[in-house]
Amino acid sequence: MSIQAFHRGVDPLLHLLLPGKEEAVLAVEPDLGLRERIEELALKSTEGELSAEEREEYEGYMRANKLLALFRREAKLRMALSSL
Repeated sequence: MSIQAFHRGVDPLLHLLLPGKEEAVLAVEPDLGLRERIEELALKSTEGELSAEEREEYEGYMRANKLLALFRREAKLRMALSSL
């Protein structure tokens, strides 16, 4: 998947959801239980011990993490531009 194509597809959504919520987006953190589960799956993945179901779950968390990273990056950019 092309990064540019992905951004082109999600940019309109970011422009709808993000304005005025940049600080809140940057403050989002997974709860302790979720962090522990992701760490458990990451360890099992590194050791090659994930079941098919666990692999799907782990991949879902990784996709969610990428989306959150995109929102955070955009929030930081908007905050930097607003301070100019």
